[in-house]
Amino acid sequence: MSENQKKIWITGASSGIGKAVAEKFASEGWKVAVSARRKEILNNMAQDQNIRSFPLDVTNRDQINNVFKNILNEFGDLDLCLFSSGTYEPKDEQNINSDKIRNVMNINFLGVIDCVKSVEEYFKNKKSGHISIVSSIAGYRGLPNSSGYGPSKAALTNFSESIYFDFKKFGVRVSIISPGFIKTPLTDKNEFSMPFLKTPDYAAEKIYNGLIKSNAFEIHFPKGLTLTLKFLRILPYKLYLFLVDKLVKR
Repeated sequence: MSENQKKIWITGASSGIGKAVAEKFASEGWKVAVSARRKEILNNMAQDQNIRSFPLDVTNRDQINNVFKNILNEFGDLDLCLFSSGTYEPKDEQNINSDKIRNVMNINFLGVIDCVKSVEEYFKNKKSGHISIVSSIAGYRGLPNSSGYGPSKAALTNFSESIYFDFKKFGVRVSIISPGFIKTPLTDKNEFSMPFLKTPDYAAEKIYNGLIKSNAFEIHFPKGLTLTLKFLRILPYKLYLFLVDKLVKR
C-alpha cells in the first residue's frame, strides 16, 4: 500500500449506492474499507486489490469501534468516511408500527451517529479529513407511506447540519448526500412509478465528483427531481399538503 494512497471507509457497502461508490473509489486508486453485515459479498468485493472487507452491524456500538480500530491498524490512516447504511420496508410504513420504526431509526439514524462518534476524536485530532452521510430526498418533507424512513433521513440531515459547525473548527469537512430514486434492492420494493430513476453507477459518479471535486455541503441528484422537491420544501404547509394530496390521489 502506497503511503500517498488515499483511504476511505464506506458502510452499507454490500449493495446499492454503497457498493457502487466503493467500486468507483477503488477504480480511482483509493484504498477502500467496506463494511456491511453480508460478509460473503464484502469478501467477493475484496478480490479487488484496493478493497478490504470489514464486516459490521451498525446497530452494535462496540463492533463499530472495533472495526474502526482494525481499519486504522491496517490502513494507517483515513481521509474520508462515507456512512451509507440503511433499511427500508415500504409495506411496513403504510401504518404506524412502533417496532418497525424503531428498527429503521436504529439502523438509518442511530447507527450512523455511532459511526460518526467512533471517528470523531480521530479526525478532530488529525485536524483534517471528511465525513459524509447518505441521507435522502425523503428527508426534505413528510411524504405518504414513509412513517419511518423519511423521519430517519430528516434526522440525519439535521444531525449533519448540526455537527458541520463543530467539525469545521477542527478543519474537518462534513457533507450530506441526498439521492433521488436509484435502482437498488431497497427501491425495488416500491410499487409506484419512480420519476428520474437512475442506476447505482450514475449515483456513484455524482457522489465521487461531489466529494472529490467540489466543496458543497449537500450533494443531490438528479437535479430535475431534487430541485423540484427543494421548491416544495419552501412552500407553506397549506399549499404543500394540498399539492401532495392531489399527487397521491392520481
